[in-house]
Amino acid sequence: MFHPAPGAVYGFPGARRVAHLQSPHQRIEVWDTPQLGLLFTLDGRPMTSVGDEFVYHECMVHPAALAHPQPRQALVLGGGDGGAARQLLAHPGIERIVVAELDEAVLSMAREHLADVHQGALDHPRVRIVVGDAARFIATTVERFDLVVFDLTPPDSPAAELYTPAFYRRLKTVLAPCAMLSMHLGSAQFHLERAATLVRGLRESFALVDVMAAFVPLYGSLWLMALASDTLDAASLFKRDVEERLATRGVSGLRYYDAALHAGLFALPRGLREQLR
Repeated sequence: MFHPAPGAVYGFPGARRVAHLQSPHQRIEVWDTPQLGLLFTLDGRPMTSVGDEFVYHECMVHPAALAHPQPRQALVLGGGDGGAARQLLAHPGIERIVVAELDEAVLSMAREHLADVHQGALDHPRVRIVVGDAARFIATTVERFDLVVFDLTPPDSPAAELYTPAFYRRLKTVLAPCAMLSMHLGSAQFHLERAATLVRGLRESFALVDVMAAFVPLYGSLWLMALASDTLDAASLFKRDVEERLATRGVSGLRYYDAALHAGLFALPRGLREQLR
């Protein structure tokens, strides 16, 4: 049983726990479910599942990557399951991907149980794993990144500091002149007030902020994501632009995102748009 919000409960009948451990940071569990296959949770919250991870990870990565004319360096904050890194690897022009994951135990659990999610990305030669606090990494790195993917636990977790305008200002010191950030905001049904707060914080720090939405079965909800940049506007890409960039870069094997879907990700219901202004 999972609790997406106070008073809301959902679950997967027949789920069987196949692995668990308590790290210094959180409780980590893997469940085998009839509905979505292996399901990964942190402190009882569903993070990803083999059955539908491609929806979330493709939306978090490809609209931002295609908005950039030539991304070379990418940073994933969190992302210890390897799903975001795997999607970034689909772009051959991306030379280096840094995954800054707080918890070594998450990486170990993913390597052992979530091969269908990362598909070897965690040990790919273009991927460098940095274990430790993401804020400390940002404060000390000399690297500059074209893409940053916020694949973190929610703001009401130990990652709270990373969802603030103060952190965004620090983050901008490691962004290349032409760069884009992607971030998940949470459920349109259960976390709308929080999502609106996050969007306002991004707009304090970035000139261009757009919100996307996709239904993610694991989360039982329409899931909100944001793209932020001072120079790039993913929402303005036409279908033919997305088609051409996917073809030119040789990106293939996607199961959810494509040129036909791109504009639809940004087509939010009127009431939702108004609440996220």
